[in-house]
Amino acid sequence: MPHIIIECSANVAEVTDLDALAHTVHTTAIATGVAPMDALRTRVIVPAHHVIADQRPENKYIAIVARLAAGRTAADRDTLLDALVACVISQLDGGERDGMDDVALSVEYQEIDPDSRRNVNHLRARLDAGR
Repeated sequence: MPHIIIECSANVAEVTDLDALAHTVHTTAIATGVAPMDALRTRVIVPAHHVIADQRPENKYIAIVARLAAGRTAADRDTLLDALVACVISQLDGGERDGMDDVALSVEYQEIDPDSRRNVNHLRARLDAGR
């Protein structure tokens, strides 16, 4: 059920590998214990067009939205948010704060309303069966 959507400007690929970023964010979320592995889906979306702040071409942005089912504690949400921020910073220019000078980073937690969704997930049964 959890979804992590990483949206970023194309030029983020100049400072990190986007596939590695997706994998790192995914495994970090699982490691927190807040997002269950059997249902987590993580993806990177790079829009074709964007404008950032003062429109300088070196400006970059990463906006992460973590969508999880309701019922987690505030501490769980903070754990996940803090872990995602830290792992993204570590991926950019070796984790140096100087590598963040031209990057706007945001991470948001959204609860999924169970009455407003339908879900069919056969992955859980396959994983439970060890296949």
